[in-house]
Amino acid sequence: MTTAFPVTIYHNPDCGTSRNALAMIEAAGYSPTVVDYRRVGWTRALLDQLLAAMGATPRDVLREKGTPAAELGLLAAEVSDASIIDAMLAHPILVNRPIVVTPKGTKLCRPSEVVLSLLERQPCHFTKEDGEVVCQ
Repeated sequence: MTTAFPVTIYHNPDCGTSRNALAMIEAAGYSPTVVDYRRVGWTRALLDQLLAAMGATPRDVLREKGTPAAELGLLAAEVSDASIIDAMLAHPILVNRPIVVTPKGTKLCRPSEVVLSLLERQPCHFTKEDGEVVCQ
């Protein structure tokens, strides 16, 4: 395992996509920093930093499925970025996952294979939870 190439994953252990991304990182030989954002929450500064690094807007990473996004009225086009960020701070689950940060960039890794573009080395073979084989 290496620490020379830092990897951080903002992870939801209940999400298959997030678990697959984490497993791919580990299969490639990395010991990532794993942040369970549902437990620790977000800060405005961190969300701003991640969004800037991804070139994304809050709406780009707003998770609708399985969250209170609709009930909070966040799906309307006129809802401001600031309002979405405020809601994400109050309800961390509103941020889609996993977000992975490495020296090669920061990305929302959906599908989970997106994580491979952020790693220096790849796992030789990897099979996702659903049985799909990912070979590099």
